[in-house]
Amino acid sequence: MNTLAYIIYLTLTYFITFRVGLIFYKNGRVFIITMLDNNESLTQFINKMLLKGYYLLNLGYAALMLRSWNTIATWKELIDSVAGMTGRILLTLAVIHFFNMSAIYILSKRKNHYLSSKP
Repeated sequence: MNTLAYIIYLTLTYFITFRVGLIFYKNGRVFIITMLDNNESLTQFINKMLLKGYYLLNLGYAALMLRSWNTIATWKELIDSVAGMTGRILLTLAVIHFFNMSAIYILSKRKNHYLSSKP
């Protein structure tokens, strides 16, 4: 039963991670390009690096989570385990997104403060 749980969990995690990553990639470009004063090439580079780092972090974390699973004997335990582990991944995605958006917000405030304080 553990093998089935791993397959379901990794499939869900893969699709969730890549779908959310593409959404962040497409929509986050606007924030990055604003921060970099419309520098298109640097924005593209940073956005691609953020996407790759996001994928590596989340898929690596998902793979490490397999080590913490107990033996699954029933269908109820399978559903509970997959739901719990998928919930952890979703929570991780939310926390990472929160910190990324907070960093962008803080950097934009610093930039605006710096630009407004110039003589």
